[in-house]
Amino acid sequence: MPNLEFYFSSNGALAKLIPGYRVRAQQLEMAQMIAETIDRNHILVAEAGTGTGKTFAYLVPALLAGGKVVLSTGTKTQQDQIFHRDILIARAALNIPVKVALLKGRANYVCHYHLKRALQNEHVSLDDRKYLKLIERYAETSSSGDKGELSKVPENAAIWQQVTSTRENCLGSECSNYKECFVMDARKKATSADIIVVNHHLFFADVLLRDEGLSELLPTCNTVIFDEAHQLPETASLFFGESISTGQILELAHDIEAEGLLSAKDFAALPEAASAMEKAARDLRLTIEGDNSRLPMATVIQNLEFGKGLEKLLERLDAVSMILENQAERSEGLENCWQRVREIIFDIRRWSSKVGMEGFVRWVETFSYVLQLNVTPLSIAKEFNKQLRVSPRAWIFTSATLSVRGDFTHYNKEMGLDSESSMLRSVCWESPFDFASQALLYVPTGLPEPAGQGYTESVVKAAFPVLKASRGRAFFLCTSLRAMQQIYTILSDLFEREQLEYPLLLQGQGSRSDMLERFRNMGNAVLIGSQSFWEGVDVRGEALSLVIIDKLPFASPDDPVLSARIEKINEDGGNAFMEYQLPRSVINLKQGVGRLIRDEVDRGVMMICDPRLITKSYGKRIWQSLPPMKRTRDLGEVQQFFL
Repeated sequence: MPNLEFYFSSNGALAKLIPGYRVRAQQLEMAQMIAETIDRNHILVAEAGTGTGKTFAYLVPALLAGGKVVLSTGTKTQQDQIFHRDILIARAALNIPVKVALLKGRANYVCHYHLKRALQNEHVSLDDRKYLKLIERYAETSSSGDKGELSKVPENAAIWQQVTSTRENCLGSECSNYKECFVMDARKKATSADIIVVNHHLFFADVLLRDEGLSELLPTCNTVIFDEAHQLPETASLFFGESISTGQILELAHDIEAEGLLSAKDFAALPEAASAMEKAARDLRLTIEGDNSRLPMATVIQNLEFGKGLEKLLERLDAVSMILENQAERSEGLENCWQRVREIIFDIRRWSSKVGMEGFVRWVETFSYVLQLNVTPLSIAKEFNKQLRVSPRAWIFTSATLSVRGDFTHYNKEMGLDSESSMLRSVCWESPFDFASQALLYVPTGLPEPAGQGYTESVVKAAFPVLKASRGRAFFLCTSLRAMQQIYTILSDLFEREQLEYPLLLQGQGSRSDMLERFRNMGNAVLIGSQSFWEGVDVRGEALSLVIIDKLPFASPDDPVLSARIEKINEDGGNAFMEYQLPRSVINLKQGVGRLIRDEVDRGVMMICDPRLITKSYGKRIWQSLPPMKRTRDLGEVQQFFL
């Protein structure tokens, strides 16, 4: 076991490379426990409060231990930060020549084949044509093909869909550009690296499910580290389940037409059949009204128009499949399209059938232009636990939010971790920040129950004097998009009437990174956001001195997956609210609260408007899970705090 105190001391290797480095007892303890976990091939669930320095707490022992490490992060942004900054610092501090690779999903890399096809497409718009030329030049000179490195083309530009591949439309080793493929090159580097940095989506899609030829990564690794591990249950549910969307069918129709122009221009029946299939997919979406809705299958199948639309779509898919079967030999691209049609038909018929669906919930989600059929497991515990037993290795799960009052029962149960096992340790390290003097928790008096009429208006009325006292400098975090829009409208009117010149920013007015940059630069703005700003956001200093949360983040019981899980837990004799809904709400709330104090010198007020924090018996369990802030219900004390 290495002497970790040497590296984490005030004059140690890290201190020499990190400006403003501070010794934190929690960081050293966490690093020592991670070193033991790696040495013994055990499992560690580690909650580390804000400011602990958990990234270096796991990087240092992981690098010193040697062997292959798969490090999975919550987002691509965090992935880039760890790869381009943190690992470089740790490697330099330890003076260890480890090979590191960054691996993203295939949609992040330019595809030579699809780029060539897009360049031949006469229907590309003028704007997209301009971006296409930039992408073409980038692909000729780039060593990685990572679209994140081409800042001149917006990340959300529509053209990216035409020049990157998906699992479905990748031609694999049959592709004429296989030898120069950026995705394959990234994967080759990953297989020979000591540290591979991925994100959770890629881990489950590629590494764990061995979906795209990375079957050698996990078996050969000694350690798996999950940062932002609180996101794993939700991410794993996506990948242990199945989904098929009308968007995939629209993309397939586009690919069939493009491949037909290249390889079957003389066969008019093909684009006609693809067009009819596309229309059936769009018509199916129109059978369900509204956007961003999640409906259980039991509700959807009562909609006769939906049933007719699904049958019509299957007819059109079958027709395309028959045509492609006869044309597939003309090119690898057409062969690929035929295989995709067959897979989609199989997935839709499987979704419609009850066979093999025990332990799963079937449901439908609608977006602006597409509809998605989903099959989601009621629990991922059994499937994930199988992976833990495949071969001996260390598993480390870390986040600032995994427990409820230091109790990890909920998280361990969700992930299939055996709390009774001698190989598992669950440990909590409190934040080194002095929350008692740096922060104040304010729960206003006189607010109605959240389900009551006019609740949002009451929230804004209670928040307004606090916003004046803080002189803006606030996040207003909402539990729904509807409440977010309402709060923005009401506050806009109030600010105008009172002639307050605090800039109001609304989620969606730009990318998250752009909005955060504007918020920091303005210095007195109020940013109103929903789920995007509850976690993974770091604003230090006076620009963020107040965080307001409209209500406790309980997921809607109308959600089909949540509803089915609640029913299952209660049927099995459990208490779904205490065992599942409450712990999830606490973990989400802790993420939102974590936006406030990001540094030793930060000061601020956390305002939670929901009266249930005080009036309900479970409220105590919630606020006792939060950092130890001084608590008040007195507006005057809040106003005094900002003086």
